Amino acid sequence: MKFHFVNKQQILCLVSCILILFSGCKMSYSFSGASVPPEAKTVSVEYFQNNASLAPPTLSQTFTEALRDKLSSQTRLGLVNKGGDLAFEGSVVGYLTSPIAIQSTDQAALNRLTITVNVKYTCAFDEKKNYEQTFSRFFDYSSTQSLAAVEDQLIRDINEQLVQDIFNKTLNDW
Repeated sequence: MKFHFVNKQQILCLVSCILILFSGCKMSYSFSGASVPPEAKTVSVEYFQNNASLAPPTLSQTFTEALRDKLSSQTRLGLVNKGGDLAFEGSVVGYLTSPIAIQSTDQAALNRLTITVNVKYTCAFDEKKNYEQTFSRFFDYSSTQSLAAVEDQLIRDINEQLVQDIFNKTLNDW
């Protein structure tokens, strides 16, 4: 059996080559998978106005806070009130309850709550990333339950999905 020993000069040369190879590469990563422009330092989320009829008065606040929480916890960006390097604004434009799964007795087995938000996103460093888009999500609930009994939980669940969709569209290029 033959053993090859590597001397210190060979190791130093190998490490130097690897460092030189990667020094020209600019990499950005995050544990959330978000692709934040390297020059971006701040993000702003303006209050999303409630323009949906029949929506509870707290819907705008809970949605705005959910989006702020997601961006501050999943990115390295500092949250500012207005004029961030990455900026979000918009409004809640839809809040609709509708029957689905109609049975033979003309009664709905399920009802559906749908929330729709319009989002305008602006990136100070890349105009091609800017967009204005409507996002919509829903949850179904049993017709044996009143909306009032399940509304808070449904809103939390729908907001979570909406925020994830917006996050993916904006920072994950989905």
